[in-house]
Amino acid sequence: MELTADQVQALARRLLDAYDRRIEIPALTDEQPDISEADAYRIQRALLGLFRQRGARIVGKKTGLTSRAKQQAMGVPEAIYGYLVDTYLLRDPGPVRMAELIHPRLEPELAFLIGERLQGPGVTTAQVLAATRAVVPALEVIDSRYRNFKFRLADVVADNCSASRVVLGREEVSPDGLDLRLQGMVLEKNGEVVDTGAGAAVLGHPASAVAWLANKLAATGEALEPGDIVLPGAPCEAVFVQAGDEVRVTFDRVGSVTARVE
Repeated sequence: MELTADQVQALARRLLDAYDRRIEIPALTDEQPDISEADAYRIQRALLGLFRQRGARIVGKKTGLTSRAKQQAMGVPEAIYGYLVDTYLLRDPGPVRMAELIHPRLEPELAFLIGERLQGPGVTTAQVLAATRAVVPALEVIDSRYRNFKFRLADVVADNCSASRVVLGREEVSPDGLDLRLQGMVLEKNGEVVDTGAGAAVLGHPASAVAWLANKLAATGEALEPGDIVLPGAPCEAVFVQAGDEVRVTFDRVGSVTARVE
């Protein structure tokens, strides 16, 4: 049964309260196990509405579950998406403040800076590359509001795909001449390599994830707009962090970005 408007608002306020107070809460589906994906996106939009009421601005979008392995692990057929607000944005080298978060993890992303409007359906990978002004190394801070980082698909969608912070690098590089499928990535934590990856881990090509997003947004009449920052998904698993940690990701031919956790 579809959630009522009052139920959607109440659940959005519950998530906002957890965000504000930096507390874990039970997954929404623990109480209402039949929340649909459509209702989860309604909760997400209501949550974003509450942020906007405070003066926050949406500055981009993000995708999640863009690797086949993650989709299989969650038992879902496609990716999910959320939004970036201006209060999330940090510049290299951070800092990422633990006091503002619950149980953060960091994951590397190659952010796309959109230069031309991309309106689905029918957006292709090639069109995304042509419309991209630059790519930028980034570290996304994901921080689920749910207890022990445990949730179902509807929960994470409602929680704006665990969005919390994004540390953007200073290098902006045109994607022209780059094969982002083969884009190598090295992730370091406190000076030690903890993972490596390549762009092909993200739906076969990071720009394909951006194309998927543009086409998915078409169902609600939205588009990727000039100036949008788009996170296509990570080519490897996220890493747990605590105060004192330093995480760095380096993308071949693009550059690096560092996050210092305080």
